[in-house]
Amino acid sequence: MLGFSLLCVIGLAGCGFPGLAGSGSDTIRIASQNTTEQQIMSYMLQDMIEHDTKLHTTIINNLGSGTVSFNALKNDQADISAIRYVGTDLTTILGKTADRNSARATRTVKTAFAKKYHMTYFPSYGFSDTYVWMVTQKTAKKDHLNTVSDMKPIAKNMNVGIDQIWLNRKGDGYDGFQKVYGYKFGQVHPMQIGLVYDAVAADKMDAILGYSTDGRVNSYHLKMLKDNKHFFPPYDASAVATDKVLKKHPELRPVINKLNGKISLKTMQQLNYKVDNDLMEPEVVAKQFLEQHHYFEGSDD
Repeated sequence: MLGFSLLCVIGLAGCGFPGLAGSGSDTIRIASQNTTEQQIMSYMLQDMIEHDTKLHTTIINNLGSGTVSFNALKNDQADISAIRYVGTDLTTILGKTADRNSARATRTVKTAFAKKYHMTYFPSYGFSDTYVWMVTQKTAKKDHLNTVSDMKPIAKNMNVGIDQIWLNRKGDGYDGFQKVYGYKFGQVHPMQIGLVYDAVAADKMDAILGYSTDGRVNSYHLKMLKDNKHFFPPYDASAVATDKVLKKHPELRPVINKLNGKISLKTMQQLNYKVDNDLMEPEVVAKQFLEQHHYFEGSDD
């Protein structure tokens, strides 16, 4: 990812995050990665916490990877991670083999985070942000592409764009993909995730590996290819908080729980679309969602 994130992975303690300096004991620090949905959800948590409790909040924004945001929690530099993904934490944080069984993967991650790291993995928000291979509608029609396996006959001639993290991910990265699907692409171009959509829409790439919840899937009318061999593990999205902050401020738990199962894949796509396509600020999109669904009326949603 970004050079900033690489430096932080090497030595997180030496990284100065906005919002850390001068944070008081009643200020909840929310860690957010540099993706649209991470920022939207961080603002939702911020709005709800400040509305429902007497606590203050600060957002540590634009962290470059899940490892960086995890280390912020682990090193007591943040209290809540706005979104963590089960599949990512299973393979990159716990170092375990990718598990395509969603319920089992979730149990493994929740148990390990509780016992080893003293962190609470909340139930899923209701959506799973999964890696998805995508092509333009024109390419799908021309090459008869509906599933990931359909790319095998033409893969050696394809230029594909991927995010920079996936290339070397263990278990569910490119090496694992080649073993499961039995082919590799002609050229693979790692790039910042925001650029892959522009590249395929401009016909500079034949296919890209994007995110299922990204609003640009709809804005560019891309076709998502079915992962017919179920290679990618579940990436159910949840908030994670340190047990330390939950013990000190037990009023946080019911606030975070309000969003359990309330945001579907389609809803997250729509929220991301407002930011990525309509150029609305994530903070505005978050507040509008909460207001429209009556999260600010009384104690119940």
